[in-house]
Amino acid sequence: MAFRIQALELENFGNISSFQCSDFSNINLIIGENATGKTFLLKAMYSAIRSMEEYKRGDDVRSMSEILPEKLRWTFQVDKLGDIVNRSASESLRFKIETDHEQNCMEYQFSQSANTKVGNVTAPKAQKEGNSVFIPAKEVLSLFSVILKSREVDKSFGFDDTYYDLVKALQIAPTKGKNFTAFSKARKELSTVINGKVDYDNHSGKWFYKNESGQKFSIGATAEGVKKISIMDRLLGNAYVNKDSVLFIDELESALHPDAICDFLDMISYISHEMGIQVFISTHSYFVIKKLFLIALKHPGEVTCISLAKGKEPQICNLSDGMPENSIIQASIDLYKQEITEVL
Repeated sequence: MAFRIQALELENFGNISSFQCSDFSNINLIIGENATGKTFLLKAMYSAIRSMEEYKRGDDVRSMSEILPEKLRWTFQVDKLGDIVNRSASESLRFKIETDHEQNCMEYQFSQSANTKVGNVTAPKAQKEGNSVFIPAKEVLSLFSVILKSREVDKSFGFDDTYYDLVKALQIAPTKGKNFTAFSKARKELSTVINGKVDYDNHSGKWFYKNESGQKFSIGATAEGVKKISIMDRLLGNAYVNKDSVLFIDELESALHPDAICDFLDMISYISHEMGIQVFISTHSYFVIKKLFLIALKHPGEVTCISLAKGKEPQICNLSDGMPENSIIQASIDLYKQEITEVL
């Protein structure tokens, strides 16, 4: 059975004053205007899940009280942990995550005065299997060596842990053995979308794109959309992602043509449905919402929509029941009304 986040509670976490959800599905869509906390929500979950995956892994003897603060600090790029706490809050930041594995639940809290330690942590009873992935809005392939140097040599802020973790995952070469059938099919679909593949040259330390004719191009001369889709292809091919992974995708539509958005989401839907892999997606795009709505109609109960708005309680619904009120759809309606007015 694949790993699954069941419930989440946040209080005073960055610009999210309060959030609670116990209705997560295989695919979870997060929408809302700028500064409503979409990326913050993704990073809050990601930092917790990755900490749970590092906890008790192999011969690592670090406690969760040692792992979690470092993960939070490098994911949110803050000088002290207290900077993550909502500035207008008089109470502490509180985080609680529950999963379908009783051994993999965690909660913690700290105040604005917290420096480098999290005082109250209820650690999971066991290490979480798998490797979760965060795909940021900006692509990483053309910045590969810069990100590695920034983190491993300079040890400076600039590229947070979502970038650094992804770069390290992409360094792993594709496996030559058997992979999940669902992944193999998904990779074929992705290859068709980009008409070739992106690969890494270990000798030069650079990425390149090879089209169907065998012609090579430097990664800098390759379309942004090709690079973004190739990242997913690499993660499926090198087996870094498996049924216990959770995928976090920030602004999925970034650099993708609407046709590519639909193809990419079809692939996400397929591996999520076939493997039970849980996915969290933030977006500003009408095309992403509309495509996921159609996917929800095909697979009722598999897509949850979380609509965030400033000063309001989050709206959470099953997307197959219809879309909640949101600024993206409203903007489309307003443009249509303006068009009608102009025509008439």
